[in-house]
Order: sequence, then C-alpha cells, then structure tokens
Amino acid sequence: MSRALGLLAGWLLDRALGDPRRWHPVAGFGSAAAAIEKVVYRDARVAGVVHVLALVTPLAAVGTVAEGRLRRHPVLHTAATAAVTWAVLGGRSLDREAGTISTQLGAGDLGAARQQVRNLVGRDPSRLDADGVARACIESLAENTSDAVTAPLLWGGALGLPGLLAYRAANTLDAMVGHRSNRYLRFGWAAARLDDVVNWVPARVAGAAAVAFGAGLGTGSRGEAMDVVRRDAPAHPSPNGGVVEGAFAGILGVSIGGTNVYDGRVEDRGVLGRGPAATARDIDPARRLATRVGLASLAVAALVASLVERRGPRP
Repeated sequence: MSRALGLLAGWLLDRALGDPRRWHPVAGFGSAAAAIEKVVYRDARVAGVVHVLALVTPLAAVGTVAEGRLRRHPVLHTAATAAVTWAVLGGRSLDREAGTISTQLGAGDLGAARQQVRNLVGRDPSRLDADGVARACIESLAENTSDAVTAPLLWGGALGLPGLLAYRAANTLDAMVGHRSNRYLRFGWAAARLDDVVNWVPARVAGAAAVAFGAGLGTGSRGEAMDVVRRDAPAHPSPNGGVVEGAFAGILGVSIGGTNVYDGRVEDRGVLGRGPAATARDIDPARRLATRVGLASLAVAALVASLVERRGPRP
C-alpha cells in the first residue's frame, strides 16, 4: 500500500501547503527545457520530437530506477511518492488563484482581476470585462483540475514515480511549446500531441467525476452536463479540455467558451453549455466542484495503486 499512501500524503501536502514559492522543481525543469530548446530548436516537427525525448526520457528513467529500488523499502517508497506527488500537483495553487480572482471581481477591482488571471490562462485579458475574466477563470479551473490534479494522480497510481515525473514533464512541455503560434506550430507539435495522449483518460475521469459528484453546486444537472459534453465538447480545439469544461458548464448551469485572443491570434473555442454566461458568482461553486473532482480522482488513483501493488512482485 506504500504507493497509495504516498499519493494520499502528497495530496494532503498540496492541499495544506500548495506549491513552494521558491525552488519549485517544476520551475527548474522549465528552465532546463528552455535551455535545451535554444540548442535543438528548428522550425520542424523532428526537432520538437528530439526536444521532448531529451526531457521526458531521463525523468522517466530516473523514476523507474527509483521505483524499483525503493519498492523493497515501504517507508522510503511512501515518502518518495509523497514528495514527488506534492511537487507535481497544483490543486491548492489553482484554487488560491481562483479565490483571489473571485474576491477581486466581488470588490469591483477589474484591473487587478485581469492581471491575476494571467497566472491561469494564456489569452490576452486586457480587454476582458468582469464576465470575461470569470469565464477564463472557470475554464482554467476545469481544465487544470484535470491536468494538474487528476492526471498526475492517475499516472502516479498506475506507474508510481516514473508516471508522476514523466507526466509532469510532458504537461509542462505542452504548456511551454505546445502552441499554435508561428514559432511553435511545428516545433511544439510533439509536445502537444503527447499531452493529448497522456490526458485522454484523465480528462474523462475528471469529467465523469464532475458529473457524478457536482450535484447541488449550480443550476445544472447530471443529465444536462452529459448532454453538454456530448453536444459541445467536439467543437473545442482540445480533445480533452472540452470534455472537462463541458462537464463543469453543464453542472454549474452556465455557458463558457467562445472566442479568445492569444498573442493577437483569434481562436474560436466553441460555446460549451446552454445556460447564461458565467459570471463572478459562479467562480466559488466551480472551486468547490474542482475540489470534489480532486477528491474523487484521489480515490480512483489510490484504488488503481492498490490493485497494481497487489499484483506486483512481493519484496
């Protein structure tokens, strides 16, 4: 049970402490990724493949070796799993950012909320009104709950340390280079596609958890949420983001999505939901929904970890 206990302890550490403000391992990985990008960058897909392999493979290898050696030492294995889980989760920090935006919008400080939402989204918020900032915040809560909570927990449950490390590496690379800008359209292709693959199952687990456990948080319903996912998610440019965002929109009884501006580039991401447009009042219910999804994801990950360890070789 050391893997399941480690995931639980890491999740509790994240909820209690959030991300470390200095010397964050993910930030260090990002710096390494940026340095390697300067060396291997070419406006070609093959260069992006090299970039991904050069960064994801070593972490997966380190995690595999550590997992193998620590399995015979349950206390050390639990501690290592807890530490890495804490490092790769982002649920507390995500909730804290959303709570700050909710407070700022509630106080009528649109300028501060526009600035704050930059920590969550890549779109240009300079011309967003209060509802636009709220929509951006809720969309980020939904998608990043899947990316920064559900997915690392599930990969940790299935594969342990290599799953945690390799997943966070892949997801971080997608955030850095997996864009449709002129610079990254080809170079970032590999990172974007890998992120789509590793998040396919977690996004659907997160969406199902939102539908199953979101009752009472908004004016929507489970049936409406499932309808939104089936009807509207395919229009989203991400094969995974639309599933989770659609589930949140349906449960909350609001509509999100639409047109966003990224570095001067306009992107239509489709409208998710048929309710009224999301407002600042919907942020706090969305935060509670994200917390429920995180708890459900932890339970599923712990179950997966227990099954895997039960079938594995005994020390």
